Amino acid sequence: MKSDRDRCIALAGLFQAANLVSDIAYTGNCEPEAARASIHSLFQVDADSVPTVYGGLEGISTGLNQLIGQLSGKEQRTTEITGYVITMMHLERKLSKQPQLLKIISDGIKLATTRLEHFPMLHQNILGQLADIYSQTLSTMQPRIMVNGEPLHLQDSDNTNYIRSLLLAGIRSAILWHQCGGKRLQIIMSRKRIINAAINLKDN
Repeated sequence: MKSDRDRCIALAGLFQAANLVSDIAYTGNCEPEAARASIHSLFQVDADSVPTVYGGLEGISTGLNQLIGQLSGKEQRTTEITGYVITMMHLERKLSKQPQLLKIISDGIKLATTRLEHFPMLHQNILGQLADIYSQTLSTMQPRIMVNGEPLHLQDSDNTNYIRSLLLAGIRSAILWHQCGGKRLQIIMSRKRIINAAINLKDN
């Protein structure tokens, strides 16, 4: 799994999670289908392909649009979203060297998987469990992801759970991107290739 296509899909998943976090932080809402695909990725431990992680290419449509807009400069760049992406990439590299934290995440995902038998993917019982996993692991690491937004929305506990769950999903995409051979310098050095791959994926 080291093709430009696979790397682009995983990177789109990362941008999608960051974009959804920003939407919730500023508006209290986000696109439910995109969020469902991002949260779905957390439960795909043995997926047979990269698109399957997100339930198919349609699952990362929002992420592809965001990726193209951010890297091409055709749309106004949102520095906060880019900042979230870079920080999640950095945390993923640190997390890879923390086996005890990886075990907590793995065990937590297994528990959340059993709850999917009783609750839908975006139910607060599921998001609360995923948020707890994030709090026990990635929240203890540096640099911490500081989410900006409207205080009214950031102080809502349901929104907090949603944001932490999506940040966990973003880390999942960062792991996948790295597994596909992704490196941070590629975003700068291979920007045009990434944009073209994203455009081709949108056209499929």
